[in-house]
Amino acid sequence: LVLLIPPSCSVTTNGYLFLHFQVLTASDYFPLWKRQQQMYKLDIGWPKIPEYFTGQTFCVAVDSVHDLVYVGQRGDNVPKVLVFSEEGYFLHAWNETVEMPHGIFVVNSETDSSVWITDVGTGKYGHTVKQYSPSGKLMQILGTPGNAGSSLIPLQFDQPAEVFVEESGDMYVVDGDGGMNNRLLKLSNDYKEIWLAGENGSSIGQFKIPHSVTVDPVGRVWVADRDNKRIQVFDRVTGEWLGYWSSCFSEDGPYSVRFTADYRYLIVAQLNLNRLAILAAPPVGSIGDCIMVSTVQLADETKPHLVDVDMKSGALYVAEIGAQQVQKYIPL
Repeated sequence: LVLLIPPSCSVTTNGYLFLHFQVLTASDYFPLWKRQQQMYKLDIGWPKIPEYFTGQTFCVAVDSVHDLVYVGQRGDNVPKVLVFSEEGYFLHAWNETVEMPHGIFVVNSETDSSVWITDVGTGKYGHTVKQYSPSGKLMQILGTPGNAGSSLIPLQFDQPAEVFVEESGDMYVVDGDGGMNNRLLKLSNDYKEIWLAGENGSSIGQFKIPHSVTVDPVGRVWVADRDNKRIQVFDRVTGEWLGYWSSCFSEDGPYSVRFTADYRYLIVAQLNLNRLAILAAPPVGSIGDCIMVSTVQLADETKPHLVDVDMKSGALYVAEIGAQQVQKYIPL
């Protein structure tokens, strides 16, 4: 988008009239009317009993079909997965075969629902991506439990950070959270490699801690390249690199990436700034420049780690490892 601001004019001595236009790009104009408007308010009644948070809350996922919220937490002798209703009532917890949850994702439909958890532990359950039933029954293990690695046959991970699963069953894994691998892996619904992108580094297509991943409706895969302080974007079909955003992250890298329910904005957690950045989502085509339209400033030492969005109500859930809680924000 390019805008021409109404001109000023001048007349030369020989009678020529000159019009002077000011040219603004979309990034110049957008903040004039949109930037920093308040877009969310805290739901102070969620959850009903915060005391159920007994460890460090690293991740959160929403089942918007069944109105459930899953929380992954860490700590000695604490349940690793807590399940709440959308209204904030605690329902149940489970703890089997989960060591150190890092990321969590819910696959939800009218006929099927399951919970995927990335486990970055170093014990017998770690370095895996695991699928559970909503009640906590282990259904599937990807990776070699307790053994870090880079192999694709058989699959191995080293501190896998997060997954995103499409309706087709195809899966995107960002691997890992400080381990030997710095890669984005797309798997088919039978868990075979479709394509692989990335390695350790700061050049185009390389990563330093790929920490979160999401997919938009027009076929782009968005990755929070945390320690490179940028978001990188790839084609969901081919894995081709499409571009990156870095100008919004000079102070702190992106920890989490999720789209709002209407896909107009991208929600990004910045842990060290204790804030959520709300970025304008680009339409089909070039991703253009990063445009920060608003923020949600959290309390000091809250440390937002990963977020998720209820794609039905638009509510935003934030897992905070500093405050050891999950908070819910309602769109205005």
